[in-house]
Amino acid sequence: MRFLIVDDSSTMRRIIINTLNKLGHKDCYEAANGREGLERLAAATVDMIITDWNMPEMTGVEFIRAVRASESTRGLPVLMVTTNAAQDDIVEAMRAGVNNYVVKPFTPDTIREKIESALEG
Repeated sequence: MRFLIVDDSSTMRRIIINTLNKLGHKDCYEAANGREGLERLAAATVDMIITDWNMPEMTGVEFIRAVRASESTRGLPVLMVTTNAAQDDIVEAMRAGVNNYVVKPFTPDTIREKIESALEG
């Protein structure tokens, strides 16, 4: 599987990529914000997006709405990994179109389970 990791923190992108690598997923693209994420989606084929919420230029929710608005990307599974744990935030993300939601910090098992669940849905 090919993943696009969208997070303004290079450290968090590295943590997520290392986690995916441990789970057997070696093909990962990176973007530092939603705008860059949209550029990456236009240039590369991916199977799943993992995005943060809080980013400059374009938030994760704005990014997801743009992904869902495009015919070429609207069907991609999206996992949001964020510190936003409030129920209202989770509801807003789900309404925007995320398939699953992970609150930081997370374990590799949590990421694996959420990816599998997002792919089933």
